[in-house]
Amino acid sequence: MSRKVIHSIMSRQDGVVTRVQALESGMSSSAVARHVQSGEWCTLAPGVYMRADREETPSVLLRAAVYGAGFDAVAWGPSAAWWHGLLDEPPTRHYVTVPHHRTRPRHHSICIRRRDLPWKDTVVVRNLPVTALELTVLEASVEMPNGSVLMDRALQRHTSLPRLERAHRRNSRRHGARAAARLLCSAGDGGHSEAERILHRLLRAAGLIGWRAHVRSCGYELDVAFEAERVAIEIDGWAWHRDSNRFRMDAERQNVLVNAGWHVLRFTWHALNDDPEGVLRQIEHALIRRA
Repeated sequence: MSRKVIHSIMSRQDGVVTRVQALESGMSSSAVARHVQSGEWCTLAPGVYMRADREETPSVLLRAAVYGAGFDAVAWGPSAAWWHGLLDEPPTRHYVTVPHHRTRPRHHSICIRRRDLPWKDTVVVRNLPVTALELTVLEASVEMPNGSVLMDRALQRHTSLPRLERAHRRNSRRHGARAAARLLCSAGDGGHSEAERILHRLLRAAGLIGWRAHVRSCGYELDVAFEAERVAIEIDGWAWHRDSNRFRMDAERQNVLVNAGWHVLRFTWHALNDDPEGVLRQIEHALIRRA
């Protein structure tokens, strides 16, 4: 009976089983040892085993990192984001949270964090404990380069700003909370205005002249315009604010401006915040071509 139960567990866990699971299924300690000694099981971490005929996939290795960290360990940050399906590729390191009282030896491939998490902020997804989606979005967005894009995508498809804000308040003292708070503020209604301010600072710092903000043309208000060169710069802000009607209206607006002789550049909040040098290069290139 125990063998059937263990095979069922392994089938749900990418071929992985823990010593605790094996013993709770009725297997004896000596039987576990025999499976390892015979080569039927290979050891991934202390107390974590995999069937020898299975491949060490990224899923297997993350399970080994979390299961091997002991009771109440959970994946967090980029690892949890990948597990939730928010990222297409797994991170190069495993991110694991353990209870605050527990010490774990350091490992080059595992980022261990000691912290007690509110019960609302942990879930089990495909038999792996991970941080809940909202806390995952907040923490991964801070840990990753261009993390604001991850938050934007999550807001488009998986969660809402109020839910992210509630998770943030429950975990307001965590490392990275201030950076997450700034992202939440930018993701709100003030994101477009903040993006405009970032653009204005970039243009001034680069010494670019001849531009004005909020220029009227063709019945529209341009965010920034170099009128002599007929270069218009439009700010898109965060994508989650744009519905299909807004997308259609923006396309119509751009077509009218282009037909009126404007060269239109569009930049998102993410580009302005994460790649200001790239934004400036595109603006300068357009100005040179239109001079």
